[in-house]
Amino acid sequence: MELMIVLGILSITLLFTNMWLSTQLPHWRLNGAVRQVMSDLASAKMRAVVARNRHRVFFQDHRHYLILDDKNNNGKIDVGESQEPRDIQADYQDVTLMASNNPSFLPRGTASNLASITLKNSAGSKKITISITGRIKVKS
Repeated sequence: MELMIVLGILSITLLFTNMWLSTQLPHWRLNGAVRQVMSDLASAKMRAVVARNRHRVFFQDHRHYLILDDKNNNGKIDVGESQEPRDIQADYQDVTLMASNNPSFLPRGTASNLASITLKNSAGSKKITISITGRIKVKS
C-alpha cells in the first residue's frame, strides 16, 4: 500500500514537471537565440575595430545570416573576403528571425545604418536594435 502511494505521488510530480518543462523550453530557446545573434553582432563589431575595415552582417532569410569581413569596403561579397554563415535554427529549431536592415560596423565601432532584428517563436518575440553609435541592445 505504501509503495502505491509513493508511486502515485511520484507520477503526479513527474507529470507536473513535464508540463512545466514543455512551457519553458520555447522561452529558453528564444533567449538562447537572442544571445547567439547578439554575440555574433558584437563579434562583428569588435573585428571591425581590430581589422580596421568594415564588417557586415547580411540577413538572408528567416533563419540564415552571414558575417562578412568586407576588406575592400564595397558592401558586396567578393573573392578572398572571409564569410561566416550562420543558421539560427541549427541550435534553436523553432526560432525565426527578421531584420529591417543589414548592419555594417565601421572601424571606429560605430554602425553605418540603423537595424533591428526580431526573433520569434511560440514563446513570443524579442527585438535586437543596433544604433548608429554601434550600441547593440535587446528589447522585449
